[in-house]
Amino acid sequence: MRSDSYVPRPAEGRLGILLPGLGAVSTTFIAGVELVRRGMGRPIGSVTQMGTIRLGKRTENRVPPIKEFVPVTELNDLVFGAWDPFPANAYESAINAGVLDRHSHIEPIADFLMGIEPMPAVFDQRYVKRLEGINVKPGTSKRAWAEALRQDIRDFKAKHNCERLVMVWCGSTEIYIKQSAIHQSIEAFEAAIDADHEDVAPSMLYAYAAIMEGVPYANGAPNLSVDFPALLQLAEQKGVPVAGKDFKTGQTLMKTIIAPGLKARMLGLDGWFSTNILGNRDGEVLDDPGSFKTKEESKLSVLEHILQPQTYPELYGKFAHVVRINYYPPRGDAKEGWDNIDIRGWLDYPMQIKVDFLCRDSILAAPIVLDLALFMDLAHRAGMSGIQEWLSFYLKSPMAAEGLYPEHDLFIQQMKLKNTLRWMMGEDQITHLGLDYYLEDAELAGV
Repeated sequence: MRSDSYVPRPAEGRLGILLPGLGAVSTTFIAGVELVRRGMGRPIGSVTQMGTIRLGKRTENRVPPIKEFVPVTELNDLVFGAWDPFPANAYESAINAGVLDRHSHIEPIADFLMGIEPMPAVFDQRYVKRLEGINVKPGTSKRAWAEALRQDIRDFKAKHNCERLVMVWCGSTEIYIKQSAIHQSIEAFEAAIDADHEDVAPSMLYAYAAIMEGVPYANGAPNLSVDFPALLQLAEQKGVPVAGKDFKTGQTLMKTIIAPGLKARMLGLDGWFSTNILGNRDGEVLDDPGSFKTKEESKLSVLEHILQPQTYPELYGKFAHVVRINYYPPRGDAKEGWDNIDIRGWLDYPMQIKVDFLCRDSILAAPIVLDLALFMDLAHRAGMSGIQEWLSFYLKSPMAAEGLYPEHDLFIQQMKLKNTLRWMMGEDQITHLGLDYYLEDAELAGV
């Protein structure tokens, strides 16, 4: 049972959702929320909006909607802000992204989308080589940039009369940066900001600014952003929840569904070959080897953590895992993820699984942005801070406390998420043991 100090406060007033990056994902998310608010669409894929949660025994038939069980912010109380290195407003950006049908889903809310204009971004082309920013903050001082972001946050909150804010990184994948000495303490990191150190990427400045302003921060890309000791220490000190990283959308979503099934049945794996083609801005950015390296690290970690080759060396000790991402402009946001899976069964007989997932990247990501924003705000109102491991459900490369391996199994992640909600509200955890339905002795049943 949880302490009463973690009961979430009511969701009163407006919640501002700040989005570094006003591209395909952000505009699909913003337009989707507005369409739902007007009764012109359904929030399919959003756990906060469409999910339920079982409480107590199965015989009690208590299965309320999640949004009625925990005090998440109402969609009508959401307001949106963004930064982007391109000056296009949300209407122009949504048209350019080509995700949503212009006639059905953009033009009916054109005035609303036109009213969302991106603030000048903190941008340095060294970290995203395939983009050239023109709507950017002046100069090269990282300290000045960080302070400008903090001022943007304060100004947005005041202008839009927000009670609370959250920030979800929806920007492009930055080049691969390995943790170094500057990331190990707050003092070292702030000194690195002042020295314009090359290992301080723009996304880290957004995370730093958010935490300093008491704003929960979630990283939807695979680059190093908030997942290092300095900012984790700062988040704990400031009482701010953080989460990341990399939205779990297409191919990796399939891996976290299929791989747990193979492991549960103790089926062996010889190899898993994955290739993707996509043509949106994300694909263009990932066409750069530096940015691809960041994404590859995120994608490759999934199977190893789920299958635990050290624990099951006979089944998973030597499997080959290959990931390819190819930029193909005609495909746009309609990404295709193709998987060839070579497995082994009884007496080592080989079998294969083929998966061809023709998905829509931003359509899958938009509800994740919504849920992360609402749940991060909920966590903040519940007095939770630091890593929110219970939100791993939404992320390809989830963060975990030092000394813990990250949990990648989608079904374990879902149980962790729902049990956290039960814990917040003082309800019993659900273990699915179920012996109390069959054994007369309740003590033996473990209830």
